[in-house]
Formats: sequence, structure tokens, C-alpha cells
Amino acid sequence: MNDRIAPGAPGIEPRWTSSAKDGIGTAYHTSSRVWFTLSHGIINEIYYPHVDSPNTRDMQLLITDGETFFHEEKRDLTHRIERPEPHALLYRLTNTAPDERYRIVKEVISEPHSNVVLMNVRVEILDTSLNGKLKIYVLLAPHLNDTGEHNSAECINLGGKRLLHAHRDFAHLVLGCDTDFSRTSVGFVGVSDGWRDLADNFQMDWEYQRAEDGNIAVMGEIDLSKGLEFNVGVGMGYTCKSAATQLVQAFIYPFEVQRKRYVEQWKRTTYDNPMPLKDPQTANLVQLSQCILMAHEDKMFAGATVASMSIPWGETKDDSDSGGYHLVWARDMVQTTTALLACGEKESPLRALTWLSCVQSEDGGMPQNSKIDGTAYWKGVQLDEIAAPVILAWRLQQVAALEKFDPTIMVRRAVRYLILHGPVSAQERWEENEGYSPSTLAAVISAIICAADFADLRKDREIAQFLRDYGDWAAASLETWTVTDRGELVPEKPRHYVRITPASPQPGCISPDPNTAIIQVANGGGQHPARNVVDGGFLQLVRMGIRAADDPIIVDSVAVIDAVLKRDLPQGPGWRRYNHDGYGQHLDGRAFDGTGEGRCWPLLSGERGHYELAAGRDPSLYIQAIEGFANAGGMLTEQVWDTADLPEKEMFFGEPSGSAMPLCWAHAEYISLVRSRSEGVVFDRIESVYQRYAVNKTQNRVEIWTLAHQPAEIRAGKPLRVIVDTAAVIHWSTDQWKTRQDLAAQENSLGLFTVDLPIEQLPPAGVVVFTIHWVEEDRWEEHDFTVHIQ
Repeated sequence: MNDRIAPGAPGIEPRWTSSAKDGIGTAYHTSSRVWFTLSHGIINEIYYPHVDSPNTRDMQLLITDGETFFHEEKRDLTHRIERPEPHALLYRLTNTAPDERYRIVKEVISEPHSNVVLMNVRVEILDTSLNGKLKIYVLLAPHLNDTGEHNSAECINLGGKRLLHAHRDFAHLVLGCDTDFSRTSVGFVGVSDGWRDLADNFQMDWEYQRAEDGNIAVMGEIDLSKGLEFNVGVGMGYTCKSAATQLVQAFIYPFEVQRKRYVEQWKRTTYDNPMPLKDPQTANLVQLSQCILMAHEDKMFAGATVASMSIPWGETKDDSDSGGYHLVWARDMVQTTTALLACGEKESPLRALTWLSCVQSEDGGMPQNSKIDGTAYWKGVQLDEIAAPVILAWRLQQVAALEKFDPTIMVRRAVRYLILHGPVSAQERWEENEGYSPSTLAAVISAIICAADFADLRKDREIAQFLRDYGDWAAASLETWTVTDRGELVPEKPRHYVRITPASPQPGCISPDPNTAIIQVANGGGQHPARNVVDGGFLQLVRMGIRAADDPIIVDSVAVIDAVLKRDLPQGPGWRRYNHDGYGQHLDGRAFDGTGEGRCWPLLSGERGHYELAAGRDPSLYIQAIEGFANAGGMLTEQVWDTADLPEKEMFFGEPSGSAMPLCWAHAEYISLVRSRSEGVVFDRIESVYQRYAVNKTQNRVEIWTLAHQPAEIRAGKPLRVIVDTAAVIHWSTDQWKTRQDLAAQENSLGLFTVDLPIEQLPPAGVVVFTIHWVEEDRWEEHDFTVHIQ
């Protein structure tokens, strides 16, 4: 029977698993390149050889007495999770039978120096009638190399042990038990797998030797004759022998020894945290959050940190959605590294910066998101992600943590890109709309001023002034671009920031109007006047220091988002992203499927807490709210369910929904807010930005014109600066070509060519018209550009 090939290929269509993680883990040492996630009392994904590469759907125990019952650990047992070591990503899972006749206690670690996930299991029989009758099986669903399709498996015997081997392409997985399996089988999910075998008659009737090319599952029966405590392990490698050898070697040492090494590795990462953490709950979650952020960094591509080891609503997703959140977003990664800086950690933020500098394209662009090797995944352009590395470089310079890394080239490339392609972003931070976004503009302006500070260090006064001129222009234009005075959401507050003023990033004449523009909200949100769609993105203007917390428009905008987006939850106040948001669970609890209803994001409570602190108020309420949002394993989710309970869907008021968890951004926001409270000032605030705009309210000296952003109107009394990327002569007139002048653009050290048209004396209603002669091509633009003076 052992040579039998499993029937039913290729099995049912593969799916991923729940994103609602209770815990994650990895050894801190770089020689162990496996990561694991936990939910519903079991192991879910095992990542290898990188933090963006899942290889399993889940691994759980199946329990039966062979006669009267069959229990699936995930669905049938009640679960409890504990953290026995506050300084390490160590979890104890206790799963109890529904009739409390037995319970299973497990601890999960990564072997500290190899590619093995180890699970210590202790079976406690509480009903003596089960003595000698209980049978335990390990069931694992491989999804090797990021897919549930085209996997193969076989039962093998190596080193005198029965093992289960699964493979696809370069990825090999070996499952074993230190007390050995008494029987093994492989099969196709939904047809010939071990779960279906046991569910039939509580007996293991099948012992299939091979299952080739499909959605497979492997199962082994634990040999309990050697006792009710045993260790299960999953070894990963580029060959079967490599994975098996590492696994067998991991079994040599007692679990207690491996556990001690695992914990000591994490304890050695503890730094002199500058935050006074007197409250035990806060201290616990800050320590855990720091470990979570550090665990999301890859161990081969050092510095690359993914957003989350989860796939939102993964149980409904096939391989077409396998990217999930285990991808690198520059914005999220800089949030993560900034939080680590807040913890006093400097090395991983520097690794992140150097990784970002290597991923940056020569023109200064940055992928919307990428694999950890820098390969772009989605193809969008988000200006805040291009700005983020510049801000990170500035922060590292401020704490003398750049070591020998010179960010000059990276900074110059980034700001050159921002100037040539901004201020309109093809996508804002929610990755859904193009236009003038307050949050994106906050990042762009901040990066420009940070770059000017770097220019000062190089004593390049010309570039420093040039960059500050651009930042001043963008800062002075914020209200024109992103503030409506005809808002209808709160009748007594018609003047407020909008979520985004729609505009195309493609070259052309631009005349932004937040009052009349129409926005198409993604995920089925429909069309709405932009003046009536709001989010909290404008709070970034205060956080970075571009606007004062008591700015009247900021204050009114806060009142509007509170009226529209705020929800009072059991843990404290929560906010949705924006009104009409469709990215979230449906009202009936169904998973997001391209449409839905956006729910409250815990990280937005953190952003609001930063605003409260900037306004001179105590943010403790918001810290406590985020602590309340953490689940039993301390994980912070992307979204929480913010309406009536749906027990049948496991949706409870204020508790995590099916979105990404843990979300690094949420943990980073929490850490940063705790640090900010400890110092009494927003940790993220860029002092040079704050002094220039919030305190001194610096106005712009020039108006700006680029091919990407051609204003139809400008304010009177200032010269018009034309910025292009190659040698040019500006042929211009202020009297409809009755007279005309030529001015050659001058190149600066950013490789930009600029010329100031001296039109500051033109009265309102005046007009300047010009065209461009491209010197290198000896070519004229085919049309005139016209700018009206307001």
C-alpha cells in the first residue's frame, strides 16, 4: 500500500488562510531564515527563504479516539495564547477540547541557527477514559514558493525516521516528529488528504506514498507510545537532503535548550530605550511592537522590511492575490524604521536607508511596492514614497547614525524627481486616487526642506535656496490646492481640507478647484464632489511641522473628520480612512471582495493622538485605545469591526476584522506616539520645517512652472520660475507677442535648468505667454504656454 499514488489530482482550488494573526515569530539571528505566523491556535504561513515568501497555508493537529469523535484543532478546539517571555516572540498556545476531555499545550519557535520551525507539544488527558485511546495527527498544507498549485509530496525515510517531503521548484519542505511518525500519507486537498480520511470514520485508512502536481496536504500520525510530549518540526531548504538534515539536527537538542537560545537572541536586541515605560501594559506592547517590527526585516536582503506577514482576507484569496502585504512599501518601511529610531535602535534604520538607496531608480523614482529584492510588484507612482527615504536620511543625520553612508546622490535624485513630477501624485497614501493630496504634499514639502538642510551641510547655498523656494511655493499653495470653502458635510464648517483634489499627473495646464472637482472613489465608493470627501491626511501637515495645530483651517478640518469619520469604540475613539471607503468587510461580515465598507484603522487613532499632543493636549486616551485594539497575542490590526456583533462571522464590535494583522504601520504609529508623549513633542516633527512654516509662516518668493505642473493662474507680485530637465531657452512675452524676450535656463547641481521670468510687476488680469526652445535638439515646442495673473 505504501507505493500508492494519491488520487484526485490536482485537488480543489487552493486558498490562503486567515490574516487575523495572533502571533508571529522568527529567530533573530540571520542564519535562521524561516518565519512563522499563528492564528486560531495553529501555525499558518511558514516563510522561507525570505520574509516575503510563504510556503505553507497552515499546519495543525487532528485528534480522534478512533471511534466516537474527530477534532480539527483550528475549528473545534477553544484557543488561548500567552507570551511567556515579554522580550521575545515566543508564544504558548493552549487548545482545549470542546468537552474539556483533553487539552494541547504548544510552544513555537524557529531553531536559532537553521531553517527549521519547531513546535513543542504536550498533550494533557483530562478524562482518564481517553488513556491509550487518543490518536494525534499532524496535517500540513504546503503552498511552496508562494503558491498552492503544482506542489508535489512523498513519504520518505531518512536517518531512520519517517518524514514527509514536499517540493516545488527550488523550495523543499520536510515535516517530521522527534518521536517519529507511526504512519504517513500524502494526498490532494478535498479528495485524498488526511483530513478527509479521518473525517470519514475517525480512522486513518489511507497511506498514499506520492501526490504529484497539485494542491496537496501531508499527514503523519504521532507515535504516542513514547509519551504525550513531543516536538514537531518543519525544515526548509533548497534540496530535500538539506531540509531533512537541518530538521534532524534540530531534534538533537532538547526543546528547552533551543527555546533558551531563541529567547536569549531576542533579549540581546534590547536597546537602551529612551522612553520611560512605567505603565506595564504600555511597556509590554512597546517591547512586543519593537520585536514585531524587527522581525519583518529580511535576513538576506538586509534592510528590506515588509508591511505585514499576512494576506488580508486570505481565506478567500487564491494565488492571484498571493502578494498580500508581505511586500515592501517605502512609506510603511520608513514608518517602521522611524519607530525603531524612537526606541533608540539605529542600525536597522540605516540598513533600511541603504536598501532604499539601492532600489531607487536613476531618475529618483521608487516602486509603489516591491519584493524584498527590489523587484517592483505593483506599478503605481506615489510621491510620498519617493520623499520618504530623504526624510529617513535626515532623521539619521540628526542622531549621527549615518556612519559612512553618504545620502547625497539618493537625496538629489529623489528631490529632482519630486520637482519634475510633482506636486500632483499619481496615487496618494491610500493608493487609490491621483491629485493633490495633503498627506502626500506634507511628505514632499518635508523632503524638500530636509534636502535643503543637507545642502547647507555641503555649503551649497544655491541649491539650498532653490529647494527652499520650491518648498515655500508648495507650502503657500496648500490651501489653494486642497481646501474647500464650500464643504457640505458639516454646514457650519464649510472650509476644510479635502481628502484629495483630483488632478492628472500627466503634463498639461492645471487649475485645481477643490470646490467643483468630482472624485471617483475606489472599491465601489461611487462618484462624489471632492469637497465632500474627507480623511485625516491633513494631520500630517501638523505632524511634520508645516502647519500649526491651532491653524483655523486645521481646527475646522478636525471637527469635520470627527463628525464624519469618528466612531466611539469600547477601547476608545477610532476613525475610518475616509467617507464612502469601500475597502473593508461588508456589513453582513463577508470578506472584502473588491467592494465593501471601510472600517476604523487603529493607526488613525495614533495619528489623531499626535495631533492632540501637538495641540498641547494629553494623548494618553489614544495610546490606551490602541492598546485596547491589540488582540490576545498583542497584534495590532489594519482595521477593526466598528458596528454590531456578528458572532457567526467572528466579527465583534471593536475587535479585529479580516484585514491585515499584524500591520507594521500600526505598531510603528503606536511606538512613535508613546515616544512623543514621553518627550512632550511630536517625535516625527522636522524642526527646520516647523520653524520655517508653523512658527515663522514663511511665504513664497517665486511661483513655479514645470512641464508636469503648468498652472493656469498664479498670484500677482512674484516672478515665475520655469524648471525643466534639459538645456532650454524661454521665449516669452507679456503683451501677446507685440514684444518678446529670450532667457536661457541655467543648470544647477541637481541637473535642473531654471529661469525666472521677471513678471512681478504685472498687474492682476495680466498674462504671460511663452514657449520653449530645446537647445540640444534644436527644437521648438509646438504651442505656447499661457499663465494668467490673479
